[in-house]
Amino acid sequence: MTTSDGDELAWLSATTIAQRVRSGDLRVVEIAEQCLERVRRLNPTLNALVHHDPDQVRADAARLDAAIARGDDPGPLAGVPYSLKESTAAAGLPHTGGMKAAEGHLAETDAVVTQRLAGAGGLFLGKTNLPENGYKGVTDNHLYGATRNPWNTDWSPGGSTGGGAAGVAAGLTAIADGSDGAGSIRIPAAMCGVVGFKPSTGRIPQQLLPTGFATFLSHGVLARTVVDAALMASVEAGPDAVDPLSLPAGDVDWRAAVDLGDGDPDLTGWRIAWSPDLGFDHPTDSEVLALCEDAVRRFADLGATVVDATPTWSGVEEAMWSAVWLPAYAGDADYYDWDALEGQVDPELREIAFAGARQTGAEIAAGEIGRTAVYRAFRGFMEEHDVLVSPTIRVARIPVGLYGPPHLDGLPLRQRMLGWLNTYPFNMTGTPAISIPVGVTATGFPVGLQLAGGHLADARVLRAAAALERALPRVAHPSVD
Repeated sequence: MTTSDGDELAWLSATTIAQRVRSGDLRVVEIAEQCLERVRRLNPTLNALVHHDPDQVRADAARLDAAIARGDDPGPLAGVPYSLKESTAAAGLPHTGGMKAAEGHLAETDAVVTQRLAGAGGLFLGKTNLPENGYKGVTDNHLYGATRNPWNTDWSPGGSTGGGAAGVAAGLTAIADGSDGAGSIRIPAAMCGVVGFKPSTGRIPQQLLPTGFATFLSHGVLARTVVDAALMASVEAGPDAVDPLSLPAGDVDWRAAVDLGDGDPDLTGWRIAWSPDLGFDHPTDSEVLALCEDAVRRFADLGATVVDATPTWSGVEEAMWSAVWLPAYAGDADYYDWDALEGQVDPELREIAFAGARQTGAEIAAGEIGRTAVYRAFRGFMEEHDVLVSPTIRVARIPVGLYGPPHLDGLPLRQRMLGWLNTYPFNMTGTPAISIPVGVTATGFPVGLQLAGGHLADARVLRAAAALERALPRVAHPSVD
């Protein structure tokens, strides 16, 4: 399949769209109509957007054009089409977390990121699909159904921000809001062939959970280029009192971090650690590994020193499970009438909720001690390295309707959830990580490479990713028409 001739705006970068709108070369109503037509044509199959209001899109586009005509500054995202994850609150719009039990629930207020994206002049296209309460790495639920991968609609886009990633990959939006508690931005970015950036905890204020002290969770960005990811992060980042963990602004110039100039990027003096498995037991698909290894070699061409190295951490999966994932969902055990929800919610989510509720204080404390040991091992490792690079995930594809990779079937739930991911350690450490596309398998599935940095090293991660992205052959967008 090939894209239609009239869809050229669908593949413009967010940076280019904003520049052309601000210069008067492109009207937002033109962008809106092409987006609306593309959503009409493609979304019934992809199911990326689960809320979409064409009248709202047209009205917002006309309002933005009118403001520009008056000479008003439209903002850094002038006319850039974007989506919000369904779990990100937008007043008056669906806010269910994909739970059938919450069907019909509407948000009462806007989240901070909702306000900031709209205030920056972006064009809101709709809200995107996710798994139930964002708890797993593929995107399907009993309320909205399954989202499909634009590269091949028989396969999952990953999750939990699967709708956002599929929308960006298919050209429905240029950028997408996401959230990431164990890899929920980077997993679908890898599987959909786009960029997924999870900044340090606190860079972007979040109100995603009843607790305001979730140190593993972050809003983040899905885009088609690292430069666009930095543009969106520059809009979303900065403190707000609604999030007690939000960080002061000023130590990161997001857009300067990815400004490489016109010449070849120079990473002379950088020390890049390459770890094919992060020390984990479960295997990585050989084609995924080969594409990532080929990409990592490009760092040497940029002047960096590349070394084979892995943090000396242990018990990472166990600590993630007992200190982060089970406590995060323990409150669900009493919140829902699970017997009444039989057949309307994943049994695995129920298993996680009740396992969390059964944990003792001593077990949670032991998990937190394990998590701290993971952080300290990583901190020591990053004192000797600028960036740690690995495959983002260990597989290239998962069929729609499956819980995870088939080779993990029959194993305990913890391994089924985490045994194919290289993403979650950096949620435990609260440190920045990004996935960028580095190639496509022989059967046509994109592969992502993950770049992770140390404490508050967001600018360093973005710069390394932008430099490598420029050095690599461009990964084409999927043919989705």
